[in-house]
Parts: sequence; C-alpha cells; structure tokens
Amino acid sequence: MQEALIKEIVKKVVDTLEGGKTIPIEVSARHVHLSENHIKELFGKDYKMSKKKDLSQPGQFQYNERVTLIGPKGVLKGVAILGPARDKTQVEISKTDAIALGINPPVRESGDLDGSEKIYIATEKTVIEANESVIIAKRHIHMTQEDAKRLGVKDKQLVRVRINSDRPVVLEDVVVRVNSRYRLSMHIDFDEANGAGYEDGTLGEMII
Repeated sequence: MQEALIKEIVKKVVDTLEGGKTIPIEVSARHVHLSENHIKELFGKDYKMSKKKDLSQPGQFQYNERVTLIGPKGVLKGVAILGPARDKTQVEISKTDAIALGINPPVRESGDLDGSEKIYIATEKTVIEANESVIIAKRHIHMTQEDAKRLGVKDKQLVRVRINSDRPVVLEDVVVRVNSRYRLSMHIDFDEANGAGYEDGTLGEMII
C-alpha cells in the first residue's frame, strides 16, 4: 500500500511539472523472462503460472513462482519471474550478481541477446540450460510519444540523467524507449541505485 502511494505521489508531482524534464526512477531487481517452452520444462507441461502483482509498466506483471540461477561460481535463489512469457528467455542481473555467479554478461538493451551469456535455471522439478539469455540491462527510460515530444527526445536517443538524491550522480548513455503502451519511468539496477543513494520516490532530471 505504501509503495503504491509513493508511486502515485511521484506521478502527480511529475504531471504538474509542465515543460520540465523530471522523471520518476524505479529500481529493477534481478529477474527472469521465461519463454513458453522453458515454463513447461521448468514447471510442467500443464502447469498454470499464477500472478502475484502488476508492475508499473502496463501489461507487465510478476508471477508468484520463483527460480534459482546457477553459474560456474555461485547460485542465486528466489529470483522473480516476470510475465507475460516471451519468445526467448531473458535473464537480467546486475554486475554484482554476475560476479557472484561467475559469468560476464554484456550490457544490452532488452531483447538484444545474440552472443549473451548462458545460465542454468532451476526449479524443484528440473534444471535447464538457457543459452544466450543473460544480460545486464542498459539503463533506460520508458515513455510515450507525448512524453517524448514534451521532453524533446526520440526513440533510441541516448541522454544523461542526474539522480537527485543525497548522493547525486549523473548517469550517461541512458536509452530513451518510446512506445504508446509505456508509462514514464527510468529503470536502473541495484548497483546503480546503491551507488546513487536511491530511496523510494527519488527523481531524476534529464540532461540532453
């Protein structure tokens, strides 16, 4: 309830900043997007995944089910699965996670998986090998066409964003992603959030 209230307050603040370049920031924890085939392999042919909650981006949600990631040097348990299912399994982790697992995934935009790292994904039922599936997500901003027009940017443009926190930093090479289904929000991982002293409700300021 408190998290939802904070997000709504942030949205209202942003909506009142006419012509401003202020953007709400969200921290994206490690998670997995599974393909339909991998869902069947990991949980069973007739298994029905159950939704836990909706996410801030319309149409995106988190399942109740969790998986374990297994690398050459370590294991990460209880990793969230996000839906809906995708054509190809994608695993998004931080650099710290990658070091713990003993792998070296590239920093990529979502969906750019060619040549990315492989990982083993496990449930109580089985273990599968997911080739070319692991990336460190490139920091990015979701926005609609109306947001892009107001902010003076275009799809795939790289911008800089100042994180307005107790430990302010400027993040470079932030990808603008424009789609009518998106809701304005910048996504960073926990490494970036911790380095910037992120707290719930932290806002960013776009610098073009």
